[in-house]
Amino acid sequence: MSKKSKNNRRNKNLKLWIEGARVRTLPLAFAPVLAGAAAAWAANSFSWTLTLLCTAVALFLQVGVNYANDYSDGIRGTDAKRVGPLRLTGSGSAKPKFVKNTAFAFFALAALAGLGVVVVTQLWWLIAVGVICIIAAWFYTGGKSPYGYAGLGELAVFIFFGLVAVIGTAFVQIGNLDFLSPMLAVASGSFASAVLLVNNIRDRELDQHVGKRTLAVKLGAKWSKVWFVILLWVPAVVGVAASVLYPTLVVTLAVLLLLIPITLIFVMAKTPRELILVLKLTSFASLAYSLLVLWGVAGIGLI
Repeated sequence: MSKKSKNNRRNKNLKLWIEGARVRTLPLAFAPVLAGAAAAWAANSFSWTLTLLCTAVALFLQVGVNYANDYSDGIRGTDAKRVGPLRLTGSGSAKPKFVKNTAFAFFALAALAGLGVVVVTQLWWLIAVGVICIIAAWFYTGGKSPYGYAGLGELAVFIFFGLVAVIGTAFVQIGNLDFLSPMLAVASGSFASAVLLVNNIRDRELDQHVGKRTLAVKLGAKWSKVWFVILLWVPAVVGVAASVLYPTLVVTLAVLLLLIPITLIFVMAKTPRELILVLKLTSFASLAYSLLVLWGVAGIGLI
């Protein structure tokens, strides 16, 4: 094999692994940490060190769970006829064991970053929280009875990408529970749940066929769509409520520039493939919202 062919093959493999990390979902890792950091900023307790460590935890966990889902869904055969980006295990592009080991490698990196948070804050009970997060990440689609196959995925995502990530990031910096982070946690959790739900709406017919009882399968086509729209718009409501305490957070309403087109695209979509754009835009809206929150608490709002 020529050097050029080897480079092309190496580049192709790298592209497949980057795609396997599901880069389009990574804003969901950054968004809750930014929201929690914004709450810490509002409380005059912001720490770059802790914010960066929390970001590393969230990012490594997100990539780890993406590879874990790739592995678990792939060996079960539920990715065989899916719509959307290629999956490493389901497509046969990578050995299942290697995908599994990669997932656990990222879980280990998340654990190391988490230990950094523990050392800095001396909050040793956070180790238990980290263990629970990793267990939840694996058993979403892993194990004999994955909770993601029982319609509990959206609830878990709301808890870990909302309550735990946002309140946790704020708490380790502030040292106590503030008023703002729980509200922002609801917003981030709703965005994350909406992303997962639209993904499951896209795959609803296939999931139903293979026995994967996601929330979209349980609710049916009509009500799963209604629930997605509700989740999508919850952050806007939270922004209005939060602006009562922090008037500059009125800037979060700028997210309507994304929510309106997302809703229209979603409602008008005719095929599962069209929902991929909705998924990407919702993930981006989550990050944009957290950036707007950070802008607002920094006092650079519209009022």
